[in-house]
Amino acid sequence: MTIQRGSGDPVGRRIARRRNRVLAEASRAGQAFEALLRRAGLDAPELAPLLARLADEEARELMRGAGRLESRKRFKHRSGQPLQEPRAADLLFLDESGTAHPQAPEPCFVLGGIAMAEEEADAYRARADALKTEFFGRTDITFHEPHVRNHHERFSLGGSADRQRALCEAIDELVATTPFRLFGVAIRKHAFSAFVGGEEDPYIPPDLYAVAIQLLLERYVDYLATRGDNPLGRVTFESVGPREDAEHQREYADLLLHGTQWVPDSAFRNWLITGCDFTRKQGSDPMELADMASRDLFEWTRGGCGEFTPRRWHVWQPKIHVRADATMGKFGIKVFPDSDIRDRIEAHRRQVTGEGN
Repeated sequence: MTIQRGSGDPVGRRIARRRNRVLAEASRAGQAFEALLRRAGLDAPELAPLLARLADEEARELMRGAGRLESRKRFKHRSGQPLQEPRAADLLFLDESGTAHPQAPEPCFVLGGIAMAEEEADAYRARADALKTEFFGRTDITFHEPHVRNHHERFSLGGSADRQRALCEAIDELVATTPFRLFGVAIRKHAFSAFVGGEEDPYIPPDLYAVAIQLLLERYVDYLATRGDNPLGRVTFESVGPREDAEHQREYADLLLHGTQWVPDSAFRNWLITGCDFTRKQGSDPMELADMASRDLFEWTRGGCGEFTPRRWHVWQPKIHVRADATMGKFGIKVFPDSDIRDRIEAHRRQVTGEGN
């Protein structure tokens, strides 16, 4: 069955799927209640039409929830078999900062992403290796924040202030001259709890990490679909642990199967490789860029989204994905929720895009 919708999921396919599950549960409870009444020798003829109505509603919502969404025009593609097309790969490296658990002490949770072509990733590894050889005499070192800026452990460089300053400036130059696009989602935990109000929202997953994946990949797909060279995105998460990796794989697969409120499932399937990858931060893997970016976004958000500026923020800002007017999913950084600080968010967007200058 094909159900025509507008772009994304405005009518509520996710609502239909969740309502179907509730109706199925109500139907099972009703059937059990009817069986208990029969065992007690009681007749309840009024239950029959109610159970029939529950079955009809359950079937209707199941069909609505499984119906196809009509893609937005900007997500149109050549075929339904992306891997059979000669398309260059675009690599997205994702790392987190903070803890996704709502009760964890950090005020926010951040997922940061670095997108680059394969040849750009190879060039970064070579340049990062050369920098590490210059300062440490070895390449099996991973840049990690806030250790670098605080000169902790091996980044103390023997306590030499000149060497510490030179390292930070060299990393700034490395980041500034490496071609990539920056994406990030910062979830403000207290504001998020107030926003959902303890109630289930059909469009917002209850897990903060899942919310961040959804919001970030919406922006990444917009970037891929509007670049003009028809790339195919390959997503790599930092590996946290077997269970956590499996959960993130599930959320990724859910996007490709069901889409989101604003982006249809067919768009995710066309612009992203079906499976995602996992890796640990090690050596000069571009994942270390995602680590440094996510930490600065975490500190920027924790500091009031503009009231505090992390040390390397001026280097990251020019890398943020910007398209057209940079509104409605066309800006690479998303702070959620942001209704109470909208003026700061808009001011930051204007600063990055140069609007009004």
